[in-house]
Amino acid sequence: MLSLARRPLSAAAMPAGDLLGIHLFQCPDAVGIVAKLSECIASRGGNIHSVDVFVPDDKPIFYSRSEFTYNPRLWPRDELRNDFLNLSRCFSAQSSTVRVPDLDPKYEILVLASKQDHCLFDLLHRWQEGRLPVGINGVISNHDRPQDNHVRRLLQRHGIPYHYLPTTSGNKREQEILELVQGTDFVVLARYMQVLSESFLKAYGKDIINIHHGLLLPSFKGGHPSRQAFNAGVKLIGATSHFVTPELDAGPIIEQMVERVSHRDTLQSFVVKSENLEKQCLAEAIKSYCELRVLPYELKKTVVF
Repeated sequence: MLSLARRPLSAAAMPAGDLLGIHLFQCPDAVGIVAKLSECIASRGGNIHSVDVFVPDDKPIFYSRSEFTYNPRLWPRDELRNDFLNLSRCFSAQSSTVRVPDLDPKYEILVLASKQDHCLFDLLHRWQEGRLPVGINGVISNHDRPQDNHVRRLLQRHGIPYHYLPTTSGNKREQEILELVQGTDFVVLARYMQVLSESFLKAYGKDIINIHHGLLLPSFKGGHPSRQAFNAGVKLIGATSHFVTPELDAGPIIEQMVERVSHRDTLQSFVVKSENLEKQCLAEAIKSYCELRVLPYELKKTVVF
């Protein structure tokens, strides 16, 4: 992977009137892609601050992520989109996405959760503090929570709807869920303990991000995974955030985190460490996705810049 970075790009580092632009690109490898990309940005008064490039050794596929300064007075947003569209056509790109976070609408998401609150509440808390660059359209759960529950109170305070959809083995409420997620950019499973069917995934047609309680997928299946791992005497615990696919807990991995445990840990301290990893791992995966750092790589892999 080639990485060319001048310095971290922040609002303080940019000239007055300039904004941050981000471009994510995937196309067949060819001579001159970086040159054309640079020319496209420079010809409009932009200035590249970082470029990450990856070309696999065994496949001629070009992946890149660029950050650049962008002035909407010199480069109107519609023209920005058209210029990168022409670039993608020039190189027969499989994927080309450009965003200006300070101008473009935030990604709209809907969160699905079951009984456990830790990942859901952590996402809501980060969102409330402005540390999660998304809009939350609602929360769906197959577990009822009383009105005075801390999650329900936070949702009510911000006007975020809570949809209680109890499930059974014969009715997963997928049609109702599908109706509620319409209009979202992607969906997040924050410890949602129901398996979404292949027909649901096809009908939704967009990305779904899940958090898994193990470093190696799929480790310690079933109920009480932390207790299973504790009883097995593991020395490393982890969490994995991945895209949802028809194959259970086997989608392309976005983020993984790990922490060491020992014989000195109690079951309680073990669970606390595990849940903290899950919260951090899921939040980081969502952040990477929104910052255009994630591209599919082969069938079950990702490139994460």
